[in-house]
Amino acid sequence: MPGSISFSFGEIMILKQDSTKQKLRGAYYTPKKAASKMVEFFKEDASIQTVLEPSCGSGVFIDTVLEHGILKEGGMLTAIEIEADVVQKTIGRVGQHPNVRLLAMDFFQYYQEKKDTQRFDLIVGNPPYIRYQYLEDAQRAMMSQILKSHGMKANKLINTWVGFLVACVHLLSENGKLAFVIPAEILQVAYAEDLRLFLAKQLTRITLLTFEELIFPDIEQEVIVLIGEKGGEEQGIRIIELNNLDDLDTLSLCAQDFQKLSRVHEKWTKYFMNEKENRLIARLRSDRRFQKLSDTARINIGITTGNNKYFSISKKEVEQYDMDDVVRPLIGRSSHANSVYFSKEDWKKNAESGKAAYLVDFPDIPIEDYPKKHRDYIQNGEKSGQHTGYKCRIRERWYRVPSIWVPDAFFLRRNNLYPKFVLNCCDAVSTDTMHRIQFYGGIEPERIVLSYYNSISFAFTEICGRSYGGGVLEILPGEAGNLVLPVLDSIPMKTVRSVLKQVDKMIRKSENIERVLDLVDGQILVDGLGMNAKDCIQARQIWKKMQRRRLQRG
Repeated sequence: MPGSISFSFGEIMILKQDSTKQKLRGAYYTPKKAASKMVEFFKEDASIQTVLEPSCGSGVFIDTVLEHGILKEGGMLTAIEIEADVVQKTIGRVGQHPNVRLLAMDFFQYYQEKKDTQRFDLIVGNPPYIRYQYLEDAQRAMMSQILKSHGMKANKLINTWVGFLVACVHLLSENGKLAFVIPAEILQVAYAEDLRLFLAKQLTRITLLTFEELIFPDIEQEVIVLIGEKGGEEQGIRIIELNNLDDLDTLSLCAQDFQKLSRVHEKWTKYFMNEKENRLIARLRSDRRFQKLSDTARINIGITTGNNKYFSISKKEVEQYDMDDVVRPLIGRSSHANSVYFSKEDWKKNAESGKAAYLVDFPDIPIEDYPKKHRDYIQNGEKSGQHTGYKCRIRERWYRVPSIWVPDAFFLRRNNLYPKFVLNCCDAVSTDTMHRIQFYGGIEPERIVLSYYNSISFAFTEICGRSYGGGVLEILPGEAGNLVLPVLDSIPMKTVRSVLKQVDKMIRKSENIERVLDLVDGQILVDGLGMNAKDCIQARQIWKKMQRRRLQRG
């Protein structure tokens, strides 16, 4: 496991036999400038006597520790690397330095042997980012034991960098410091939830350096530098946003303030906001005039066809195979939804324009009873291998899509400027590009959809959702359920429909979405519910700030 990261879970999964050795080892080495600055932060700390580099690779952190004179007289740097040939090369280059101990072994094994006896004043490095399925059984077992021993859950989504980080925090001395290059997804992904809570409890100060530009030229992977400190006064967390590695030249940590860190399960993306903004968000969460989307509806992923290209078809294909009686109206993509009310006319327009506006829904009868053209479509799919994908392969009858039901509304899963919330007015269905919304009994759908189109709820889309290197905002069902919406029960239904129809008209005309927010903020939140206009303005600023940060990484 050399000192580096590998590909993120968001990329296409590749089979182990097709992966290069470099990828499987996570062998993408740290730029010298990043390593140098990470070590330089601790140059004036006279208390550092013991240093650990748990995955040293070619030795860039060894070089920088020696160059900056971090090791005082009698100090010792322990560097570990699993690849013996890499260790030999590093030894040949570094030489027999009296203050450097190089070990060719698995770091997880080293941790098991030294966890009760060895502590380090400084731990630096860039742990490998290797997916669970690419680890050996013994490594999986050791990492699971490390996580469970610190009160964390172990599952198949966990990557090696998580195990490295947990073990290294445990190996810190009473006032120890740590600086790691890790994937930026620590800020937001669900599988790192336990890790964030663990770090919040173990470290008194956490600094996160983010970069607008990718700092690893060989991979499309957004990374951050995490600086953690034990001991001393508890100060919390701070996020410092940088453009690129050149900004490290003038960076001074002393000039940056911390925010109080909550010791709860939460995303750390909230700390891109300042304390005043976070106070507003906390106040809105507890305001009785607001509710969660999950309080009003069941939120489910769209239909998992197993092969959208095969099961989502155009009008031409419907006619070619006489499928009128085995298809359903489909809203398949964001571009299919250009309104708030998705009507039969909207669907027909999509169908007439040649879009894949139909979902194939073969009946539960013996295939022998299917019309010949339907059997031809299935046979053609088998000839071209459409049935070999995992989701299709595990079905009793691969060509029958399960869990098809008509929702009340749709909420887009992946989005650019903002997620669309669309009423289903034509008994359409959707693929898993959208979430299906089924409102609870007694809920008036138009009230809920209108309650979403405002600055406060839009701010929560950025807070609850997650973004990746491409600038796309993704919201999963559980995250959508946490969106905060104003309760419109006191607003007359006549007013709700009037305003929502205006919103629909503006969206159909592709007007700037902020004009929609102006309308709903003013007429519904301020005039209707008595909200403070300043809160709406500040929420709008939060939404734009978080959105801008996300899009800049696109």
